[in-house]
Amino acid sequence: VQLQASGGGLVQPGGSLTLSCAVSGSIFSIHGMGWYRQAPGEARELVAAVASGGSPKYADSVKGRFTISRDNAKKTVTLQMNSLKPEDTGVYYCNAEIMNWAMYQQDYWGKGTLVTVSS
Repeated sequence: VQLQASGGGLVQPGGSLTLSCAVSGSIFSIHGMGWYRQAPGEARELVAAVASGGSPKYADSVKGRFTISRDNAKKTVTLQMNSLKPEDTGVYYCNAEIMNWAMYQQDYWGKGTLVTVSS
């Protein structure tokens, strides 16, 4: 099982970026999917997450600016980021809670994609 993230890059303040993450491999189901970020010198923090059939939840710092969505059929999760601020800079990691065919659930992480918000 692998998570492949894409979409990071350099953007000016006020700009937008879309991050995408795809799950590959043979799995039984995916429970939660989400995005975390880690700024230089800081701990990794939750940005947004959505459980299967659940409502999205967001960090207070991104509410109203970021939107998370998932496509269960395609096993993807997307983070639309608008009105980006310099403090949104960091490495963004996608996460998925995956159950395998042995009915064992564990967390998987993508390798991370760098988002830099700077003029």
